Amino acid sequence: MQIQFKATKRDAQGTGASRRLRRAGQLPGIIYGGVGEALPVTFDHNELYHLLKKEVFHSSVLTIDVDGKKETVVLRDTQWHAFKPQVLHIDFQRVAADQKMHLKVPLHFVGDDVSPAVKLGGCMISHVVNEIDVQCLPKDLPEFVEVDLSALEAGQSVHVSQIKLPAGVELVLHGEGDPVVASALKVKGAAEAEGEGEAA
Repeated sequence: MQIQFKATKRDAQGTGASRRLRRAGQLPGIIYGGVGEALPVTFDHNELYHLLKKEVFHSSVLTIDVDGKKETVVLRDTQWHAFKPQVLHIDFQRVAADQKMHLKVPLHFVGDDVSPAVKLGGCMISHVVNEIDVQCLPKDLPEFVEVDLSALEAGQSVHVSQIKLPAGVELVLHGEGDPVVASALKVKGAAEAEGEGEAA
């Protein structure tokens, strides 16, 4: 799914100028990286606010039409107002078709309700990690990565190394070890009931 939206070049810089833009329903932002210079721009605040609510917006290659010139970017940073539902500033980074990029991608868990851990073991599945860091070319970027939990047994965990990644996508690990993504935890009541059954 290709997400495209418009922006306008912004000449006036500084806090006062940004405040005036926000009052007018505009959102100041910047596009940086790649071959071009950093480009200060403004967006329609409400349009971007609604886009930011979509999970896919955070893990997709986006197209920004800046006064008729298209920029290919990924979302890098947003600053939010402390208590109002308002975005104060937004950063996008240019991506090149032939250069690998690094981005967080959401995990979608499937099959936990049919897993032996839940059906037979009376377990609850705890999702420990909801996104992973990946590296790939823009064309290979997945909107999300699916984690199949249908074979999970009671007391077992799924680790990052067990996730099947799409072709062309590599995992980026920070530090040592193989982090747990999801685990099957015994529900207290079920464990106690089991213990009572054995005692009887």
